[in-house]
Amino acid sequence: MDISLGDEEIFRLLPLMDMEKAREKAWDKKTTVFGSGLTGLLSRPKAEDVQLTYSECRYEPFWHIVCHVYYEYERRRNYAVPVIAPEVKRVTINGIDYQVTEKPHQFTIDAMEHCIEESGSEIIFDALRGQQKEWMDYLRYDKEVVSDLSRPAPEGNIVVQPEMHASAAVRQVLASMLRPIQADIIHAERIDIERVELYFRPVYAFEYKWMTKGKTVVAEFDGLTGAMTTGGTTLRQQVEKIVTRDLIFDVGTMGADLLMPGSGIAVRMAKAMVNSPHGQR
Repeated sequence: MDISLGDEEIFRLLPLMDMEKAREKAWDKKTTVFGSGLTGLLSRPKAEDVQLTYSECRYEPFWHIVCHVYYEYERRRNYAVPVIAPEVKRVTINGIDYQVTEKPHQFTIDAMEHCIEESGSEIIFDALRGQQKEWMDYLRYDKEVVSDLSRPAPEGNIVVQPEMHASAAVRQVLASMLRPIQADIIHAERIDIERVELYFRPVYAFEYKWMTKGKTVVAEFDGLTGAMTTGGTTLRQQVEKIVTRDLIFDVGTMGADLLMPGSGIAVRMAKAMVNSPHGQR
């Protein structure tokens, strides 16, 4: 099976609101973040009892993977052809005689099937937790290319490096697409990993403290949609990690046994990467 590796890119999604606007939204929500429903209404704090004690803007990573699989092959099949008239005992097609069986009243003909199968997949993974997400809408927002992975965001922002590397994301996509085929002759068997893209999305996190009760809660605001979620966490500082592009984009290191046992996929993929612009860094 041949594998080609397409674009490997890193992008930063540009926030639609800055820290000042995010803080305004956070301030407006300060009496609602400590609970919801009837319990929250009964125990909601007064506005003057809640303070914003900490805030941060961080960029969280996710993977966008696009793959295409193509098979072209031939296989022999016996076709059973029903015969309606009971008196028919033999059928001649193109000079070849076929005997008609009684039960069932039919004859069989050898044929060669010429098959083409194609399938595509486009999936987004949360690069922190390795979970598939319905985040396709994020791709329509404005973005900028990140050329230096050590500086994917403006100074002063926290950048969360991915725990899930490219190989793990691609492996999950291929596992859902690849399957054995029944074929006598295979003319083409190809995987095109068209896009392996790492995105960083902006998230604003605010820590609230209910002063009179000593309770603390963190709310996160999506820097693109403005949506708020509670029960989050704050990082307070950037965790220093040595991260390189080759470490994150490690598709060529995938073992063949993790994809299709005995297929030799990893060997061909490594060769394809070395011979492509993406493999020369």
